[in-house]
Amino acid sequence: MHVAGILNDKGGTVVTMGPRSTVKEAIALMAQKRIGAVVIVGVENAVLGMFSERDVVRVLAQKGPEALTDDLARHMTSPVFTCTPETLIDEIMQLMTSKKFRHVPVVDGGALSGLVSIGDVVKFRLAEIETEHRAMRDYIASA
Repeated sequence: MHVAGILNDKGGTVVTMGPRSTVKEAIALMAQKRIGAVVIVGVENAVLGMFSERDVVRVLAQKGPEALTDDLARHMTSPVFTCTPETLIDEIMQLMTSKKFRHVPVVDGGALSGLVSIGDVVKFRLAEIETEHRAMRDYIASA
């Protein structure tokens, strides 16, 4: 299965901000939307970086509350690992595991088209395992 399958189920809506938004604005938006990260985009919806809960912890530990007025461009994670709708789910799983991050922006034709989280991948894998389990039970029952 490809990333496109996950996006077909969950949709392509992504919470984004510009690089000139502040850390405080990003924290407020993440709290309001109950999400763990925002994608930082520039012209034509090009992915510039990510700002996640981990970035919040890091910047506050380093600079304290003064960092709240800083632009996201100063503290976002960049460059960002991205994928395409044609990327295999197994590849995304491997990437998330080896690089230790939980969100991968999906880029199609140079523009952001979705976001895959570790939760999305786990949900997909559980459904896949359940389908295999059901098929195995049906096969055994018919033998």
